[in-house]
Amino acid sequence: MKFKLLLLFFVVSASAWNYRARNLMDDDDSDSDSDEDFEPVLSRSTFVLEDYRRMRIEPEAETLTGQALVDYVNRRQNLWTAKLSKKFGSYSEGAKWGLMGVNNVRNSIKALKNQSPTKYLDIDIPTNFDSRQQWPECQSLRLIRDQSSCGSCWAFGAVEAMSDRICIASKGELQVTLSADDLLSCCRMCGFGCNGGDPMAAWRFWVKDGIVTGSNYTMKQGCKPYPFPQCEHHSNKTHFPACKHDLYPTPKCEKKCQDGYEKSYKSDKFYGKTAYSVSNAVDAIQKELMTHGPLEVAFEVYEDFLNYQGGIYVHQGGKLGGGHAVKLIGWGEENGIPYWTIANSWNTDWGEDGFFRILRGVDECGIESGAVGGIPRIDKYEESRFDEF
Repeated sequence: MKFKLLLLFFVVSASAWNYRARNLMDDDDSDSDSDEDFEPVLSRSTFVLEDYRRMRIEPEAETLTGQALVDYVNRRQNLWTAKLSKKFGSYSEGAKWGLMGVNNVRNSIKALKNQSPTKYLDIDIPTNFDSRQQWPECQSLRLIRDQSSCGSCWAFGAVEAMSDRICIASKGELQVTLSADDLLSCCRMCGFGCNGGDPMAAWRFWVKDGIVTGSNYTMKQGCKPYPFPQCEHHSNKTHFPACKHDLYPTPKCEKKCQDGYEKSYKSDKFYGKTAYSVSNAVDAIQKELMTHGPLEVAFEVYEDFLNYQGGIYVHQGGKLGGGHAVKLIGWGEENGIPYWTIANSWNTDWGEDGFFRILRGVDECGIESGAVGGIPRIDKYEESRFDEF
């Protein structure tokens, strides 16, 4: 026993992070420590980005699930808070991970060959940046949508950022909500509809075919509103009914607007001028966001993320379930800890009123490796700083 303790002492000296993580996995040791004396492995008061970069998830932590995973996450760190959803336990594996509709969260070689040149801009990058404050005239920046029981995150992340960029490029004159249904159902090259798709292909479709307008299911506005109702995603709230345990089938592509809409399908379309990937360098992503507005990003979703309640997310445990596309709207620091601000598509009852924050600067779960965007094609639009560059 003394030999083991001595060995552990040397392990601490070499790698304090892994020693503490192993202690957390030991139920006997955990029970003997009081909450007052316990120091998290990751603490807001002592967090160092470079130390975190060297950390590795313990194999035992990857197998955790349910309340055991939630307890482990909350004891191991205090950057974010996990809470188990009562609805979550009854979901099948297919339903649990069906919302994660991105197979490759990192940009392909083809996409990397066509990157935004905003990375070369010589501009000052502030410590904090929020698109909602930078362009307050754009209502779409504050909108949180709901993909419902459909793996359409790739379509939502795209049309949300496209809508924002149209408003920003037009200096607030064009306030539109592009249709997730139109992209989801009609983009054959994008993938498999409610069973997943490719973010880069979605932006290319915008350039080639255009996308019409369309609100959420409840509002029924625009040419093609979303066909599926809002529901509760991994949340204990009861504002909406629980999401279906099975995914909806992909809607049929109908190239016509809903009855009573004043425009034709063709005349309602908005097009992109260019579509491109963005370098995975933090400053390149920041320059692109400052210049043209929100962009679509993707990341690997592990089971601990499904229990996210608030804070700066860092992956701590649970198995990999799939890839998820979302909209990046800003960045900041809290207690010196850098983060990205992200808009999710699981309605406002989830996370931080529909948004979440994730650690910035270490490509956490691939969040910095799959950024894509594009420039809208708008009549009577004065060339932007990007084109002047």
